[in-house]
Amino acid sequence: MMHNMHKNLADLSLETLKKQTPEQLETQSVTAVLLALGSNYQAEHYLPLVRKDLAALGEIQLSTAFENPDFTSTEAQPKPDYTNQCVYLCLIEPMTLQQLQQVFKNLEGDCHRQRLTEAQTPIKKVTMDIDILLIETFINKNSLSSNKNFEESNWIVMADRYPFKAHERAGIEELIKGHFLKG
Repeated sequence: MMHNMHKNLADLSLETLKKQTPEQLETQSVTAVLLALGSNYQAEHYLPLVRKDLAALGEIQLSTAFENPDFTSTEAQPKPDYTNQCVYLCLIEPMTLQQLQQVFKNLEGDCHRQRLTEAQTPIKKVTMDIDILLIETFINKNSLSSNKNFEESNWIVMADRYPFKAHERAGIEELIKGHFLKG
């Protein structure tokens, strides 16, 4: 089963994958996700925390963590750099996308994520931001050769996140290559 997944991830071509909005996918049963983690405040404290929480949900693989400037930073309004990292998480138990989104919201909350309105503070302290970039679902297919059903893995890109930012794409590609080498 795991071996199979490695191959699937390695065969991914982001351009050809189906793109769907989170609303279309809410009730989909998700077996694995590719996440983007981001923090611009005490990242060295919060990233390991979240990785530990994610590891409790299943098997994880990490991309290199990169420091990136905040895209919204200006000279007049400098903002702290972000530390970004992509995570491949193969869930122990499948969950619906809706459930997963709630889990990740809770993890952000555990990191004291403040969701302040722009009016309150010009510079957002983002202790932890967890974005779902891709999900893997399993589709039951009827095999013509016999009456058995077989499951086919299906990666779907989150339409609201696409096209990916450069650092997200770099993290995804690194994870895909890593899978390929492992598989």
